[in-house]
Amino acid sequence: MRKCFTCVICPNGCRLEVEADGGTISVTGNLCPRGVEYANEEITDPKRTIASSVLVDGGVMEIASVRLDKAVSKSLIFPIMDVIKALHVAAPVHIGDVIIHDILSSGADLIATRNVEARQ
Repeated sequence: MRKCFTCVICPNGCRLEVEADGGTISVTGNLCPRGVEYANEEITDPKRTIASSVLVDGGVMEIASVRLDKAVSKSLIFPIMDVIKALHVAAPVHIGDVIIHDILSSGADLIATRNVEARQ
């Protein structure tokens, strides 16, 4: 299998060509060793971060922005989004609050990225 993609680890944006044959992966086009690590991860277990919003009950705003504190396997993105879409949190919410610890046993915490104070 041959894949081409752009490395996003550093500002170089190298165009990587990856040849995967069984258990062997060869990478060309990288200007630094981080490109090889990135390519290996993209082929074996690609990961992404999620940024979204949750509903806030009793807040001065109806939603608060949230994000995962680290990347998770792409296979978990839709199940995690289902949890986030169904979630309601009570005001107040503060930046850095852990909304869900280790969401779906992914190793990532869902954290607030916006303050929402309680209505008076």
